[in-house]
Amino acid sequence: MRKMTRSLKWLILAAVLAVNLAVGARLHAREAAARADQAAQDSPYQMYELFSKVVEQVRAHYVDAEKSTYDELVEGALKGMLQSLDPHSQFMDKEAYKAMKEETAGQFGGLGITIGIRDAMLTVIVPMEGTPAFRAGLLSGDKIVEINGESTEGLALEEAVKKLRGDPGTRVVIKVFRPRTQLMKDFELERAIINVPSVKDTRMLDNDIGYVRMLQFGESTVADLDAELKTLEEQGARALVLDLRSNPGGLLSAAVGVAEKFLRRGDLIVFTRSRDNRMERAYRARPARPFPRVPMVVLINGSSASASEIVAGALQDNKRAILVGEKSFGKGSVQSVLPQDGGTAIRLTTAKYYTPSERVIHDNGIEPDIVVPMSAENWRNILLARNRAEEENGPEGDVSADEGWTNDEGAELPALPAATLEEAVDLDNVSDPQLERATDMLRGILVYQKR
Repeated sequence: MRKMTRSLKWLILAAVLAVNLAVGARLHAREAAARADQAAQDSPYQMYELFSKVVEQVRAHYVDAEKSTYDELVEGALKGMLQSLDPHSQFMDKEAYKAMKEETAGQFGGLGITIGIRDAMLTVIVPMEGTPAFRAGLLSGDKIVEINGESTEGLALEEAVKKLRGDPGTRVVIKVFRPRTQLMKDFELERAIINVPSVKDTRMLDNDIGYVRMLQFGESTVADLDAELKTLEEQGARALVLDLRSNPGGLLSAAVGVAEKFLRRGDLIVFTRSRDNRMERAYRARPARPFPRVPMVVLINGSSASASEIVAGALQDNKRAILVGEKSFGKGSVQSVLPQDGGTAIRLTTAKYYTPSERVIHDNGIEPDIVVPMSAENWRNILLARNRAEEENGPEGDVSADEGWTNDEGAELPALPAATLEEAVDLDNVSDPQLERATDMLRGILVYQKR
């Protein structure tokens, strides 16, 4: 009886194993068939054949032989392929790749604007103060529709940068569309060497609140910020406002270095994910000399991008700072430069940045905890008020920025009345509602802490 029971158990076990094997084999066969179907649908050979046929037909029949060489056709196809992926991916020919390496090594002549693609149009993210673009009156959100008389429609971002940059002292004409007013204007700007400091306007707002504004994230940013924070600490700052408004970003290493000044060791700052949705790399705080954990507000606006968004998102998610202002720009993708044969290269988006709470930055931006709207004109007047001597003595007047705008039909509109212009640049009475809201909050927190 006992042997029969044991035999029955083995028989049942064998039956179960047989069923599992059969089910597993069927599932494996289905998965293999699905992979085979997918491979057949995404097979490169058919498309390679189509591509080669089109190239040969263009070479044989296109009217202009100089434009239909193999070099021209293949490079054009590669540029179109990379450009179709996103505004930041690009095929760089030998000239463009060489220029990119030279730009990362030193100074360059430009207009002083950071640009990006928004709504399929070339858009001013931020004009940097003290530069030709800022003095001429360009504003965040302006659309550049022409460069030297040529349309920017379909123009790759790097190609636009190449057209705008040039030798200092040379001039470039851009046609700008301003969405808020639905008007157009031509700007003739002289290129200049662009030197933008990382940190500016450090000061005590009152006896307790320190303030520091960051303009970009470069190689010297962390050291510059460390020196300014040390000064504020020595002056007795018991709260801090970190102003990242209109900061277009910069180096990831600088963003990590800035964020960890205010975080605890081990706090997650940012991480990247690639196409398979795996975490590629995580960046955590390892502060050598952190700033005291005083109450803190970070100011952001629609022109705060890239590294600025990494810092803002990290401080927000780690409950280290309150964010005040407007939603940031939403530039949070990783571009890798991959050298190719013949001195060319491709710049390819290979990952996206995520905040510690797994929010994707790209195309979404960072939402402030407290929204305080402010117009681009108001922000520009604030900067003018802070840099009055430099801007009023600049080569281009500020008042002219309100003249010369035209409507859709091209008829020039009259300049704004003198009284309106004076009011627009009344630098003695410019208010900063975002900074005022931040300081009011910090004063309230400090009062509460004293109880």
